[in-house]
Amino acid sequence: MNRLKLNTWTGILDIINCVLFALSWFVIAGTAFSDASNGGNATNSAAVFFYGMAWIGVILNVIALLQSRRHGISLVGPVLGIIGSALFGFTAAMAFPALVVLIVATVFTMLQHPSKSYVQSHNSNLNNQ
Repeated sequence: MNRLKLNTWTGILDIINCVLFALSWFVIAGTAFSDASNGGNATNSAAVFFYGMAWIGVILNVIALLQSRRHGISLVGPVLGIIGSALFGFTAAMAFPALVVLIVATVFTMLQHPSKSYVQSHNSNLNNQ
């Protein structure tokens, strides 16, 4: 079984998104108060940045899911990564649940354990020889 660099980079992005999602409430609230007092429009661009990072996370986790399946690596990490990134992508109010799910997803993505079907097929091949 091969370890995929894509899974490592996906795990790194999930960690970065955890930090960003934790900061997002403070940044968005701060820019909202600033916009209210100064009459600006910085809240929109701040929110677009955080939502963009969330959807980049969804796309990268989908690609990691497909590659993990092809190489016989457990799909738990990428699936949780998709769920965690999509939670924030739909609404920033879900930042805390997204943060928790992404931490668990990062652990499973970085472990890159072989899937059960991969282990069973290789054990049966060894028994047949």
